[in-house]
Amino acid sequence: MANTSGGAALEAAVVDMPAPRTSERPVRAANGFVMLGVATALDLAGIALLVVGIVMLASGAGQGGMWVVIVSILMILLGFFMYFGLTAVAPGEARVVQLLGRYVGTLRTPGFQWVNPITVRRRVSTRIRNHETDVTKVNDADGNPIQIATVVVWQVQDTAQAVFEVDDFVEFVAIQAETAVRHIAGSYPYDAHGEPRLSLRDNADEINERLSAELAARVSSAGVKVIESRIIHLAYAPEIAHAMLRRQQAGAVVAARQRIVEGAVGMVEMALARLAEHDVVELDEERKAAMVSNLLVVLVGDRDTQPVVNTGTLYH
Repeated sequence: MANTSGGAALEAAVVDMPAPRTSERPVRAANGFVMLGVATALDLAGIALLVVGIVMLASGAGQGGMWVVIVSILMILLGFFMYFGLTAVAPGEARVVQLLGRYVGTLRTPGFQWVNPITVRRRVSTRIRNHETDVTKVNDADGNPIQIATVVVWQVQDTAQAVFEVDDFVEFVAIQAETAVRHIAGSYPYDAHGEPRLSLRDNADEINERLSAELAARVSSAGVKVIESRIIHLAYAPEIAHAMLRRQQAGAVVAARQRIVEGAVGMVEMALARLAEHDVVELDEERKAAMVSNLLVVLVGDRDTQPVVNTGTLYH
């Protein structure tokens, strides 16, 4: 039953979210160590040239010395400006690069790199994260108040969408996770009570799968990939927990009694068959009924039986 209805439920879980307008693309970057060497060389050359220009001015070189000083200052400033393009990318993170407000690309390769110094680089973690929802009180499909909490394992898959499609993708995932949990909890009963339907308590794997499918549909436009979501806390609300516990206990007692009766009937049938097979005693219908009654009392009763010595017969 659960497998048959799985596809329909997964299709129903798809949420119509806006299509993303931006997608991640790599940005061209130069080797950071090479550009660090170039910037340092420019600064050192500019300083040396500045010293030469000052000496020329001091010796009365005039306009030639002034031009040497100007060029040296420009070289120093250019080398200093190039330092702002140096960017270190650690493993498990990316840098979203913007040039004058326009998305240029994303740096994902770990290491020391260099990009245009006038760009803005926003750090985005691409590590796997956990989000644990608070214990939430909702009504299940039967209207019973329950408490539920989940943990969501997720990861940024598209850094451009995570930065530009939503204001704060971490907060977005948290709110959408709570929304999905409330929707799933209200779509299924806490307990099926023997009926052929999915329930939160008895079908944890199917419910977790559908929760992951709905949450993935909700956060996909933000460039987030849902790895797993799982219910970690599920209970009736305190105001009805005692009544539901008594109901579960009553159901357990009924089920246990049913098993006991089925076993006792089987044992009685076996005893009568063995007695008839080995001709131990010949029993008429009335004696069989008495024997069955006594055996059922002994086997089904919840208290120890007291033996009674019969000094007469069944008929006197």
